[in-house]
Amino acid sequence: MVPFNILDQDHFPETHTDEVTELLASSGNVRVERIVSFGHRSPDGFWYDQDHDEWVVVLYGRARLLIEGMEDPVTLAVGDSLLIRAHQRHRVEWTLPDFHTVWLAVHFERSEGSVGSISP
Repeated sequence: MVPFNILDQDHFPETHTDEVTELLASSGNVRVERIVSFGHRSPDGFWYDQDHDEWVVVLYGRARLLIEGMEDPVTLAVGDSLLIRAHQRHRVEWTLPDFHTVWLAVHFERSEGSVGSISP
């Protein structure tokens, strides 16, 4: 087993518009990813609409998300997390244009007893 530093900049993208998603671990209905953004935003008119829940936390940088049905965008800074329920349409509106934003994303299927929300 070799330790892995999730903030290791040797694997960050060099371009200013692409995102890099790396699978860190998975088992059954759970998938853990590291996402690195550098000025990334979702394409105009594109919305994520996933069949599973997703919990994200910003480890480095800043981001702004639009959540369908919420009046104001959600801004996430270092340490901020958000639970996005299955089929809650959302999009990345903005990430820092001159600095990497590193996310940890946990994708999972909800089971009885799951907690958390993104209530406005």
